[in-house]
Amino acid sequence: VQLVESGGGSVQAGGSLRLSCAASGYAAYSVYCRAWFRQATGKEREVVARIYSDGRTHYADSVQGRFAVSRVDANNTLYLQMDHLKPEDTAMYFCTAGPEVSGCSGYWGQGTQVTVSS
Repeated sequence: VQLVESGGGSVQAGGSLRLSCAASGYAAYSVYCRAWFRQATGKEREVVARIYSDGRTHYADSVQGRFAVSRVDANNTLYLQMDHLKPEDTAMYFCTAGPEVSGCSGYWGQGTQVTVSS
């Protein structure tokens, strides 16, 4: 099972980025929930957004209304559209996949860095 993130980079506050996460090595990702986590330097890892197999979504309060998670199961890809970025969004972003009982985090990618400058 492999999860590979892309789309990170540096952007000024107020800007946008779109992260992608390609999954491979498992034929039934559609039954898994998927999630994005992030970890800033010196801080604990936190969940950013989850999307369940039935399309339900959940967002952290800090990104509600600014970020949008989506998934295309036909190509096993997860997305995170990030708008109105703030310096406090600076972190390493990880995509995950797994059953709901695992918090959608049975499998992890290597992460992609997002840096937002003021």
